[in-house]
Amino acid sequence: MLQGKRWVLLRNWVQLLSRMGSSYLRQGKLRYVVETAGTVTNNGEAADTTAQIPSAPETLPVDGAEWVDLFVGEMMGASSVDDAKARASKLLEVLEKSISEHVAKEAAQSFHKENMMLKEQIQVLIQENTVLKRAVAIQHERQKEYQDKNNELEHLKQLVSQYQEQLRTLEVNNYALTMHLRQAQQSNSIPGRFHPDIF
Repeated sequence: MLQGKRWVLLRNWVQLLSRMGSSYLRQGKLRYVVETAGTVTNNGEAADTTAQIPSAPETLPVDGAEWVDLFVGEMMGASSVDDAKARASKLLEVLEKSISEHVAKEAAQSFHKENMMLKEQIQVLIQENTVLKRAVAIQHERQKEYQDKNNELEHLKQLVSQYQEQLRTLEVNNYALTMHLRQAQQSNSIPGRFHPDIF
């Protein structure tokens, strides 16, 4: 994808150079060259065909405008269309490398930032998990206390039921004893029925 974009950009520069060629020739800013086998004729004189490809600049441009200036400068310094192509290709390689390094640097910074954020989130989750564990332990303890109290209450209810049953039994026995006592008292109140020495 990037290779295709590079050659589209190169083609645009070549087209621009072609459109500028005639006017720059009249102004003496661009040599008119005709390529031949092994030599280049420059206004009728033989010249070396070896294009001087520019080396990568020591300090790369920092924005688009500087890159444009650099490209324009190289195109202005080109001695032929082939030289312009070679210069543009070299600069596009430098641009591609610069973009790749910039993207890699931003990706590394983004990864580091995201990694730090994830570490912070993990710390928060660990703290929340600790609080949650403590809350669960407290809730479990309260549940155990509630269960113990509930068991104690059930035991007390059973005791109350037993005591109530015993109370009813005692009341019945007390009533029976009371009736026997009354009958005995009534029998004792009849004169001459019992021998005096018995009482």
